[in-house]
Amino acid sequence: MSRPAAPGPGEEEILPKPLTEVALPDLAATGRLARALAAALRAGDLLVLTGELGAGKTTFTRALGKALGVRGSVISPTFVLARIHPNDPDGPRPGGPDLVHVDAYRLGSVEEVDDLDLEATQDRAVTVVEWGRGLVEHLAESRLELTLERATGEAAPVVEGDEDDEDPRRARLAAFGPRWTGQAGRDLARRLEAALRG
Repeated sequence: MSRPAAPGPGEEEILPKPLTEVALPDLAATGRLARALAAALRAGDLLVLTGELGAGKTTFTRALGKALGVRGSVISPTFVLARIHPNDPDGPRPGGPDLVHVDAYRLGSVEEVDDLDLEATQDRAVTVVEWGRGLVEHLAESRLELTLERATGEAAPVVEGDEDDEDPRRARLAAFGPRWTGQAGRDLARRLEAALRG
């Protein structure tokens, strides 16, 4: 199975109905969103990140890793495809899950994702996949999809490495599967919205 084609000119991408959509006026807000989401995540969870270059996917994952209490700094796995960041037993969440960070941009099929053997770490890690929509849905019965967009619009120039800039962004979180349906999903949406109000 290959990655679904991007919408053509004049076509609009059909997005899942979000649990919540929030404004991220600055990097501090992105950090608050990551901390609130990390508090709800556990080993076995799958988070798919979507957004254009410079939308803040790696910045968000770096903040998520810090909130999960992983050792060291989270860096982009662009050239290695996947990195495992182990939990720090002396960190803020001892005994918490590891973080597996995947950049699926260069992967063209489900088979290439399967070659990464992500199932081997699922029982002890939260798996975050950038550019994973259409490729990783089979990895877990339930998943969250976080779409990050630069509030300045697609016309804004993107300079390599500007992901950490202070430009405002929007985040849209959608949920799939039994883990996040019903009350659990509503509770998560309220938690994220509250984190960004305070």
